[in-house]
Amino acid sequence: MTKQILILQGDGIGPEIMAEAVKVLNLANQKFDLGFELSSGELGGASYDKYGVPLADETLERARKADAVLLGAVGGPNWDTIDPALRPERGLLKIRSELGLFGNLRPAILYPQLADSSTLKPEVVSGLDILIVRELTGGIYFGQPREKRVLENGERQAYDTLPYSESEIRRIAKVGFDMAMVRNKKLCSVDKANVLASSQLWREVVEEVAKDYPDVELSHMYVDNCAMQLVRAPKQFDVIVTDNMFGDILSDQASMLTGSIGMLPSASLDVNGKGMYEPCHGSAPDIAGQGIANPLATILSVSMMLRYSFAQTKAADAIEQAVSLVLDQGLRTGDIYSEGCRKVGTVEMGDAVAEALKNL
Repeated sequence: MTKQILILQGDGIGPEIMAEAVKVLNLANQKFDLGFELSSGELGGASYDKYGVPLADETLERARKADAVLLGAVGGPNWDTIDPALRPERGLLKIRSELGLFGNLRPAILYPQLADSSTLKPEVVSGLDILIVRELTGGIYFGQPREKRVLENGERQAYDTLPYSESEIRRIAKVGFDMAMVRNKKLCSVDKANVLASSQLWREVVEEVAKDYPDVELSHMYVDNCAMQLVRAPKQFDVIVTDNMFGDILSDQASMLTGSIGMLPSASLDVNGKGMYEPCHGSAPDIAGQGIANPLATILSVSMMLRYSFAQTKAADAIEQAVSLVLDQGLRTGDIYSEGCRKVGTVEMGDAVAEALKNL
């Protein structure tokens, strides 16, 4: 049966990295007879330019009907001066919310070939393999009320709200425990329960869910300590589960342990495993159009899509093996370049992964 995949290139380097990911996806589709049909649409600034909104109703409906969505990146200075409600990032938040993509999986894996690219000593990060499970549709990014106003004395004031319901916490905690069960049975729940009421509820609910997973070793950590520990001794972590804002920050921090955020994919899943897949990095408008962006995070997002939404483990493993083989060959984009390697551009890196996949 044919499966539908919606491609949203996005903004900045999005079209460049997506072209290489689609190249690899099309090859995997043929090689493993996956039966995928691909279509394309707009999200973010590209959508605003075409439709006047960061996510058009037509695109949202197509995303609902698709079996999976592959996204590049959104945002950039071209849209900095428009109405904040119409900024590219609002389209990203809306599609996550409308599709119910509450569970965000962000792996931070250090390829052994890139140990020297990390800013930390190789002995600290060698063998790193962390999975951050981030709640994606609640918390401060979606909380109401929010307002920016001018007080009677003329001073400007702004506030946001950080709400979490028990059901929202329970379902993301279950994802964290389920991931821990198929890994090393260790889960660290990250919060700020010494200060925030929402974090106090978070910890209570996670403790309740833990009773259903007696084989998983559960620990709790305040987010500031977790940020420090990720730099001091990152390999103590296996699976981290946390809220929307903390997960956003910690996953970007963890990305640098691996050498570059350009290496990290992500999956955002609904309750049925349908997902949207995208690199963890942004649209990098400063290098857009130069052909130097690293496409590997987007290519690895294709692998996550095959694994989590379509249960195509063999194809997913092959793409990851192809990436590793290319790194063995010493090919590097600028963000992961080190002395003795060969610097390549976006297209050459994509071609190399496709060729490696073809020969597997």
